[in-house]
Amino acid sequence: MADPSTYRPAPGSIPDQPGVYKFRDATKRVIYVGKAKSLRSRLNSYFADLAGLHPRTRQMVTTAASVEWTVVGTEVEALQLEYNWIKEFDPRFNVRYRDDKTYPVLAVTMNEEFPRLHVYRGPRKKGVRYFGPYAHAWAIRETLDLLLRVFPARTCSGGVFRRHTQIGRPCLLGYIDKCSAPCVGKVTAGEHRSIVEDFCDFLAGRTDLMVRRLEKEMAQAAEELEFERAARLRDDLGALRRAMEKQAVVLGDGTDADVVAFAHDELETAVQVFHVRGGRVRGQRGWVIDKVEEMGVRDLVDQFLSQFYGEQAELAEQTADYGTPVPREVLVPELPTDAEALTEWLSGLRGSRVQLRVPQRGDKRALAETVQRNAEEAFQQHKLRRAGDLTARSAALSELQEQLALDTAPLRIECIDISHIQGSDVVASLVVFEDGVARKSEYRRFALREAATEGDVASIAEVVRRRFHRYLKETENADSETKPGIDPETGRPRKFAYPPNLLVVDGAGPQATAAADVLADLGITDIAVIGLAKRLEEVWLPADPDPVILPRTSESLYLLQRVRDEAHRFAIRYHREKRSKRVQVSALDGVPGLGQTRRAALIKHFGSVKKLREARVEDIAQVPGVGRRTAEAVVAALRTGERES
Repeated sequence: MADPSTYRPAPGSIPDQPGVYKFRDATKRVIYVGKAKSLRSRLNSYFADLAGLHPRTRQMVTTAASVEWTVVGTEVEALQLEYNWIKEFDPRFNVRYRDDKTYPVLAVTMNEEFPRLHVYRGPRKKGVRYFGPYAHAWAIRETLDLLLRVFPARTCSGGVFRRHTQIGRPCLLGYIDKCSAPCVGKVTAGEHRSIVEDFCDFLAGRTDLMVRRLEKEMAQAAEELEFERAARLRDDLGALRRAMEKQAVVLGDGTDADVVAFAHDELETAVQVFHVRGGRVRGQRGWVIDKVEEMGVRDLVDQFLSQFYGEQAELAEQTADYGTPVPREVLVPELPTDAEALTEWLSGLRGSRVQLRVPQRGDKRALAETVQRNAEEAFQQHKLRRAGDLTARSAALSELQEQLALDTAPLRIECIDISHIQGSDVVASLVVFEDGVARKSEYRRFALREAATEGDVASIAEVVRRRFHRYLKETENADSETKPGIDPETGRPRKFAYPPNLLVVDGAGPQATAAADVLADLGITDIAVIGLAKRLEEVWLPADPDPVILPRTSESLYLLQRVRDEAHRFAIRYHREKRSKRVQVSALDGVPGLGQTRRAALIKHFGSVKKLREARVEDIAQVPGVGRRTAEAVVAALRTGERES
């Protein structure tokens, strides 16, 4: 491990200007490329205390052996140079949003004499048009099957095409009019290419023109009494409309836009992009990548747009693709700090003005929220993927045993988390995982009172004390002849009868030490305790001055993160329920003649403050114990509170 101080530039030698920098390792290989408005400010941040750096950044600066930079005139030049260097050097610590090869696309081989339509996965090729990406290959085949009725283009492979050319007989699609059979000369190369170009125009969004043309031809055929041809055109129109229905209209004004959303934690980011063309969702992409540095949403937007659209522009140039690599609008959750420079750069790639903005209302806002939900779902699925795998769970438990020096694998893990807002409505959750899988029937929640004003450390201690006091009480009272942990009267498991092998608390060293001290006071010595800190995912052992750093990609860390996140979710849910009830009752505070009993009676009768607010004075006065004067006071108080909010 290199010491960054050995290659730190001399004070004052770094220019305070925009530029791009490169970190190199001992073999002179470029391992990271970045840009900055101020090179001095940015580079100095890498040479701060190592303990305060992001784990991936810390690994990068200790791997590097030198740093160098290039000063540029504008931020737009910095964007372009950064992208070019990332493409040229492919640094190991840079994230590259390469085109996702797992998503299928519809390829049209315009570089062949008789272009072919087919499902494709892989690198882009010159002279081929691509539509998508689509979520599933069957979605492409289903759409293609509908459109071949209207655009009977070739879909067969080269070998099949040559064989039918030799035998002089078309394939089945040629007989059922889903292929124009260029293999046997039913159409010329020019006529077939015209069919394919109409197909591409339709998929590119020029649907109205095609529909109007078919409607005109159908009306003309009917006027000329060519009813068979009119019926065929009618069926073609139906096929076109069914294909259009599969691409739902999300923006009625025919907008061309890319909608981008992120879901992230301190170490990873999930990105989702919906490609909207002509108001319809034409494709979707998604990635989950590691963070290299501490990054908020603004920084993620900056990094993603510069790399993704740079890659798209390069692909369009290499493949001589039709259209532009950047849409007219790019909708993002937050504007980056250098939004003007990024907009100028994107406009240069497109060749016309590009709008980079945050949707505030209407259909675009609703679509952005949909993309955000997709990003969050993808991130959650990414985290759950390993948790659902038996082999991964077994590996995680074995790794935890080894890394924490436990006597046995932690087959039962319990985790405690505290939730509150500035010390009010303090609650705690306790979740249980057995064999790496959540046991939701054994989740518990606590309303804290004693330690609520003393901070999270005291709250953790109170929860541990209450949980394991119940455990000792239930095990002491258990009948030795019955099964351990089973209530002989109900036959159901006792709430706190089973102890965990490992107790995880959300926090660092102080929280872990507080939990261990409580267990020691209760005489419990066979339960391991750790704290899991959110910021850097460090594992803290009680009374240890330094944390245990689990490998970033280890199954054990994924399991601990899953346990901690579940405890956090369960605690927040309980906190919201508790706060909601308090807010409901407080809305009736101060109403003359309305005490605690009558408030409770009103809430019970109407179900909620919302329904009570909608009730008439006569309805409220019918509640036992509430007269008309009090009912009028309740209505006046609720309406006043509604206006103030």
